[in-house]
Amino acid sequence: VLLLVGSLNLSKIVEAQRGMWFFIPLFPMFIIFFISTLAETNRHPFDLPEAESELVAGYQVEYSSMSFGLFMLGEYANMILMSGMTTILFLGGWLPLFDVAPLNWIPGPLWFIAKIMVLLFVFVWVRATLPRYRYDQLMRLGWKVFLPVSLGWLVLTAGVLVYFDLAPKTAM
Repeated sequence: VLLLVGSLNLSKIVEAQRGMWFFIPLFPMFIIFFISTLAETNRHPFDLPEAESELVAGYQVEYSSMSFGLFMLGEYANMILMSGMTTILFLGGWLPLFDVAPLNWIPGPLWFIAKIMVLLFVFVWVRATLPRYRYDQLMRLGWKVFLPVSLGWLVLTAGVLVYFDLAPKTAM
């Protein structure tokens, strides 16, 4: 995403997606980013801290009342934050699906919230459908699949941008 935009400014990243959202040309990176988001938020199938003791909810059995509520609040706040980042980086942020009259009437914050809600639905959907990964499977996925694919896609994207002279022009 940063290669396509040439800036770390989140507003510029969203504005660069006016013509086409980045999940289309960067689809493999979108999938890797979302799966990494699942792992980062310790959501199923990557909820390894909960699987440590194979009890009801792992370490959360130790907590009750307000401390348990704060753990759950933090977990869901992390899911909302990462869904927001996914929306900004790959799904056009607050931009509508298509730049046509009826869709332009909907305010940008509603588009942003709707996209976050769709991603939160996918979080719940994945939790309900996939089995839990073991620790060795997670390490293999990260090191032997995600890292080589990410580096290869980075080199491919940079090569296409340089070859076709599509690299963003940044003022120094």
